Amino acid sequence: MALLIPFLVFLILHSANAQQPSPGYPLSSKIRASRFYQGYRNLWGPQHQSVSRDQSSVTVWLDRSSGSGFKSIRPYRNGYFGASVKLQSGYTAGVNTAFYLSNNEAHPGFHDEVDIEFLGTTPGKPYTLQTNVYVRGSGDGRVIGREMRFHLWFDPTAAFHHYAILWNPDEIM
Repeated sequence: MALLIPFLVFLILHSANAQQPSPGYPLSSKIRASRFYQGYRNLWGPQHQSVSRDQSSVTVWLDRSSGSGFKSIRPYRNGYFGASVKLQSGYTAGVNTAFYLSNNEAHPGFHDEVDIEFLGTTPGKPYTLQTNVYVRGSGDGRVIGREMRFHLWFDPTAAFHHYAILWNPDEIM
């Protein structure tokens, strides 16, 4: 698979009293993380980002004017890419909260992509987690890919939950 550049796009509303839970013993504790300003750059909405003092985390939020997006500075051939996400409650139809890996800049119109997306919802209905893997995705009907949708059985708006992609030379998990 060609080089993928992680595009981390998060549209998260952050409540002032909400705190990220202790990570326990996640796989990510065994993998070296990048400091935000050493590994990423803003794409849009920097006024909707708050980077922690030690640059180990970034909080982004969405309001009526904009969301926020950022991307890695360098390409990766494999790795562990994750985010702790607390989704917005209430009416979110039309909002796509996502993080994804893509090599679109290197191969426009013929790129590969791995997505984790949360599809907006209406009150009383569960959020849908959608995962996608596209290979040579040109949008012309010759896309090789796999899309899966899962209705979440827990409330992703009540607390932070960790979602990740583990990508090695042989598989994507």
